[in-house]
Amino acid sequence: MRKTPGKSRASSVKAKHNSNLTFRMNVLFFSIFLMFSMLIFRLGYMQIVKGEDYVRIIERTEEVPVNTSVPRGRMYDRYGRILVDNQPENAITYTKMQTTKTEEMLEIAEKLAALIEQPTNRVTMRDKYDFWILKNRDVAYEKVSKEEVKEINERKDITTREANAAVDKLVRERITDEELAQLTEADLEVLAIYREMASGYNLSPQIIKSENVSADEFARVSERLTELPGVNTTTDWKRVKLSPLSVLGRTTLPIKGIPNEKLDYFLARDYARNDRVGESYIEAQYEELLQGQKTVVKNITNKKGQVVDTITTYEGEPGKDLVLTFDSELQAETEKILEEELMSLKASGGSHLLDRAFLVMMDPNTGDVLSMVGKKIEKDPDTGKNVVLDYAYGTFTTAYEAGSTVKAATVLMGYNQGVISMGTTLGDQPIKLMNTEPKSSIFNRSGYISMNDLMALERSSNSYMFQIALLLNGTPYSYNMPLRANENTFPTMRNNYAQFGLGVKTGIDLPNEVSGVTGPSGPTMGGKTLDLAIGQYDTYTTLQLAQYISTVANGGYRIKPHVVKEVREPSKDGQQLGPLATEIEPTILNRIDNPTEEIDHVKKGLRRVYVGSQGSAGRQFRNTPYTAAGKTGTAEVVYFGPLKEYWGTELKSYSHVGFAPYENPEIAYAVIIPWATTNYNVSHPHANSIARRSLDKYFELKAKYESTKVSESNVEQPILPAITEDKIGEDEQE
Repeated sequence: MRKTPGKSRASSVKAKHNSNLTFRMNVLFFSIFLMFSMLIFRLGYMQIVKGEDYVRIIERTEEVPVNTSVPRGRMYDRYGRILVDNQPENAITYTKMQTTKTEEMLEIAEKLAALIEQPTNRVTMRDKYDFWILKNRDVAYEKVSKEEVKEINERKDITTREANAAVDKLVRERITDEELAQLTEADLEVLAIYREMASGYNLSPQIIKSENVSADEFARVSERLTELPGVNTTTDWKRVKLSPLSVLGRTTLPIKGIPNEKLDYFLARDYARNDRVGESYIEAQYEELLQGQKTVVKNITNKKGQVVDTITTYEGEPGKDLVLTFDSELQAETEKILEEELMSLKASGGSHLLDRAFLVMMDPNTGDVLSMVGKKIEKDPDTGKNVVLDYAYGTFTTAYEAGSTVKAATVLMGYNQGVISMGTTLGDQPIKLMNTEPKSSIFNRSGYISMNDLMALERSSNSYMFQIALLLNGTPYSYNMPLRANENTFPTMRNNYAQFGLGVKTGIDLPNEVSGVTGPSGPTMGGKTLDLAIGQYDTYTTLQLAQYISTVANGGYRIKPHVVKEVREPSKDGQQLGPLATEIEPTILNRIDNPTEEIDHVKKGLRRVYVGSQGSAGRQFRNTPYTAAGKTGTAEVVYFGPLKEYWGTELKSYSHVGFAPYENPEIAYAVIIPWATTNYNVSHPHANSIARRSLDKYFELKAKYESTKVSESNVEQPILPAITEDKIGEDEQE
């Protein structure tokens, strides 16, 4: 029987429909399979490959270093006497959360104002304008018309933020004095609290009040902490110095925080903007050790992002303690000596430009700086009288012509370059070059005196040193000779001086050290090689002179000076220094090219300066109960100091270097008194006196320490009290 056409077509359509449906379902299932496969692969990739990275991101987001004001490391002198300490003070802080609103902060400030007395002296006019706007927002913004706002917002050359700032500026300009006068004393106290709260950063405690917080204020706030979200009562550690020594440095105050020029550097190291940081010298140089480690907490938040709990994941630690190389008693005594001699010289005639003096005493074998003294005379702006300020950092940040103190290096340079040898005899005579005035020794302006190298050092012969420079230049002296400097003369001389540390940085562990000024050189500057040979051309720091004479004293090794002797863990009981973490070992920078025999020979000449019949320091050192050696110096210089109206004035500077004991040196010293006098007819003994009195004090204290059993043990060291009860608060430090 034949099928009908209608049924056949219906069957074909149905089959085709079933076939399409099956295909679509297969595509759907395959797509779902692919999607799930991709999802599983992605989850696996995120968990297995990237899992640790995401965990770190989460931990970085949740774990926040919190400024718990851990104590900075303390500083002690070499015998364990405290130099810089921390003073605990009650403090009230506020921590702003991510979700904190301005209105909430204002409410808390009003509550705090009822509990504490907040000084209003830091409130600025800008603060008052902003606070008035905050309390009268609607009235304030009615002062700017909608047309003005529209005109500002339509500007294409500024951002939205800048447009809002422009509107705010118009509002402030239109607030009248009468409206500002509506702020009462109570309002200003609220404002003083609010401005401190607003200046903080999210999750970073901001000090509201840490000075003069009374016990009653501390108790009242503590009792109401549940009513004051974000407020806490804690301890702040103020920095206190027990020595006026400027190189100890200073820290910033929380109200100032991190200096803008170093903000990025410190923020990258998890500092808060209002942290105390070292701002100068030792405090700055050793910031990473002194700062300590903050407490790290993990903030637990709810769905709204509000912090509901905190978990401490790392307890903070105080900073490391520093044991310095200074002997604080020697430092104090030498400061008195230097100040007395400076003021005595200032009272003499021709000293109107004298305003400073310097002394450095160091161990020539280790580089330990035992005393670093600088004093500067300034006018008190209120009284107009002279006051003496600490200027210890000037020993390595300012440089001067050192005069004849460098002659030991000149003689050793002569040996090294083969132009003289030990015992060489030359004639001390005026040196007359073509078209110049004669140059001579102070003791011999016109005659001829035959002398060897030791006598030249004893009597401080300029002529002998001039002739060394001429021989080094390849041009032996003859009367009225022309002089052009050979290409290698200046470099050779300066390289030889640099071996001793003259004209180069000493490497001391303090910032801002200078190397001094190098005078112009060239063929036409031949006469200046003579000045360079007697220390009257290039300039050197007092610390460079101390390093130079230490190099001679210890047999030719240039030792790097340093002011930190040890790094210690914080004390556990306040009675003994903490465990030794690092001991600073001596660093030899180089050895000079001279053999030991030549160095010892020159040391004999330096000894004769003190005890020889014609020694230039014999009057001060011939009768010492100890053996010592050294060199005096006088430099004829041109004034370019702080008083510009006197620039170009010709005057004299004094200097002195030495070491003791002569046989086995343990102390080296250098003195510079720049711009001492305009009186060329008088030779003042003050530099020699400073050296002698300071050396006497060193040996006196050494005997005292031996008899009283004061030592510098690096194992167990008791903490000793400071030599003075005077304290310098961080707000008094300059």
